[in-house]
Amino acid sequence: MFVQRHAAVAAILAAAFPTALFAQEAAPQANPQYVVISFDGAHDNALWQRSRALATQTGAHFTYFLSCVYLLSPETKSAYQAPHHSRGRSNVGFAETREDVVGRLQQIWTARSEGHEIGSHGCGHYDGKDWSKADWLTEFDSFSKIVRDAYTINAIDGEPAEWNSFAENEIKGFRVPYLSTSKGLDAALAQAGFQYSASGVSDGPVEADRKPKVPLYSLPMVPEGPKSRRIIAMDYNLYVRHSGGKEKTEDSAAFSERTYQAFKTAYDAEIAGKKRPLQFGFHFVLMNGGAYWDALERFAREVCVRPDTKCVSYRELEALTSAAKSAGG
Repeated sequence: MFVQRHAAVAAILAAAFPTALFAQEAAPQANPQYVVISFDGAHDNALWQRSRALATQTGAHFTYFLSCVYLLSPETKSAYQAPHHSRGRSNVGFAETREDVVGRLQQIWTARSEGHEIGSHGCGHYDGKDWSKADWLTEFDSFSKIVRDAYTINAIDGEPAEWNSFAENEIKGFRVPYLSTSKGLDAALAQAGFQYSASGVSDGPVEADRKPKVPLYSLPMVPEGPKSRRIIAMDYNLYVRHSGGKEKTEDSAAFSERTYQAFKTAYDAEIAGKKRPLQFGFHFVLMNGGAYWDALERFAREVCVRPDTKCVSYRELEALTSAAKSAGG
């Protein structure tokens, strides 16, 4: 299995990626447990800062699946048109102000310099279950243009010299909104040059499915709560289960404890067993008084600092997997 060749693979990757990307590989373990923590939407600048602070404390690298509408202000929202929808409309709104976009661009660039991955969550967060390949390609094209031209569209000064290269060449991962796929998605992802999709759901942790044109990573169903009923390892799903999708802040501590125990139980089972990559999904929203972020921070501070565990981005995990296969793993 690829983890057995971790040290050799790390050497291959160190030559191919910026130093910051594989800072965690300074003291590689022969057979580490991989944990992947990702964030969908990536809009709230305060939570950009909070997540980056957690990464600094723990040595983790995260994947941020950005919705491109958050790089458009109310004045520039007409730059986006979703398939089958009117121009300037989005299912999740847009940035609040031009200054909000300025701050988000700074957060994205800083996170990238710290070794985090920026992925795509599309733009308007529409359910594409009925979209064709052409529809998806239209959405991907909108994402690419809006991210690439964000400074120009919003008349913002100070665009980094490498911004265009970053936007065109580094964003190679995708998660579909609502985890809702269609028949045309895989072919569109391949044509658009994506290297993986993190849009699946699996019955427990699994390694990437490599049968599609683009490797498919899946959020696992994990046991949770007093009856150990399985649930997708994502904050929104927990929010719906715990409180019906409505704020119940008086029970925040209990919800946080349940979430932490579910994550830790899943982790303990993998690190003592098959050591398959363990994936968790979050949003930049503090549901139930921040219960799920509190649980995430507690979990990450406990496991990401362990020498036998590596909290990596999807890009890192996919690169490790591909390099190991090339090395004969």
